[in-house]
Amino acid sequence: MTHIYLAMEDELLVAEEQGDGFGLQQHLHGHRPQCLAHDPRRPERVYCGTFDAGLLWSDDAGASWQPVGGILADRAVTAVAVRNHSSAQGSELIYVGTEPSALFCSADGGMTWTELPALTTLPSARGWSFPPRPETHHVRWITLDPRAARRLSACIEAGALIRSSDGGQSWRDRTPDGPRDTHTLVVHPDAPGRLYAAAGDGYFESVDGGDTWQRPDEGLRHHYLWSIAVDPADPEVRVASAAASAWRAHNAQGAKSAVYRRTGAGPWQAAQAGLPPQPGTTVSSVVGDPAEPGSFYLANNQGIYRSRYVGQSWQACSLPWPAQYRQQRVQALVVTDEQRRSA
Repeated sequence: MTHIYLAMEDELLVAEEQGDGFGLQQHLHGHRPQCLAHDPRRPERVYCGTFDAGLLWSDDAGASWQPVGGILADRAVTAVAVRNHSSAQGSELIYVGTEPSALFCSADGGMTWTELPALTTLPSARGWSFPPRPETHHVRWITLDPRAARRLSACIEAGALIRSSDGGQSWRDRTPDGPRDTHTLVVHPDAPGRLYAAAGDGYFESVDGGDTWQRPDEGLRHHYLWSIAVDPADPEVRVASAAASAWRAHNAQGAKSAVYRRTGAGPWQAAQAGLPPQPGTTVSSVVGDPAEPGSFYLANNQGIYRSRYVGQSWQACSLPWPAQYRQQRVQALVVTDEQRRSA
């Protein structure tokens, strides 16, 4: 059964597959969800970071939510990532990023937490600043390397993409040719060393783990990139969302966003078939379908859409979509499939 989790501006939505469509449930009303992640081995366990209530988790596919508490109880949680590191139940490794920028790690499924203070000792940290709140900054994204248990990257909004090879105990600072304002950073298990970055300063790729970067932007008419997804079956197929500026991306009154697709070394091409008109559509969050290679999901203020055609065309998911969400942006998107994952 497929579950789609959406972090909206003031609540969390859970869309549960029901026949040919989805039922929609609303949770955490009045809170400010910022980020989502699920346990790769137990997709019914989902984590939601909020700006006002710390980190919460669900062990029943989003039907109920509990605060993690402890050191994270009063933190503004802006990024979360999960990795299984043992066959024992409840032993997932969890990384959490916050505003102001800080990183925490739990090796026992969230029972205890350790801060990783080396994050803010980097030379570039003196210049980190988030434009809407220039007096502060935050960890926007955390990416874990599927081939190396202690290798991870953290994206600071705004200022740096930094990397660690020892579980966050020490860090390599940003590289001169790398992105400064990364919104989404993904890796692919079949492409060792490859990083795909959707950033406010453009689209970037690395083939050597982030030591050097290229900017393959032929065909892109918008250069404020928000989300990037890669086909789970093919690291050469990417789908990205973009806009001309942050205001065009996130403000529903003036929104005008686009979706692009790229295969191999070819140019980016518009991938709008089946999607709502660009004017009035906030920038989409995009993910690959965990259960069906070649398929993607995306969500924006107009609803949830699915592509079964490698991102070339889209179809609206059948579900109720209350009018108030047309004035909001999607903060984060996660898709899980319990039955096919556990089969």
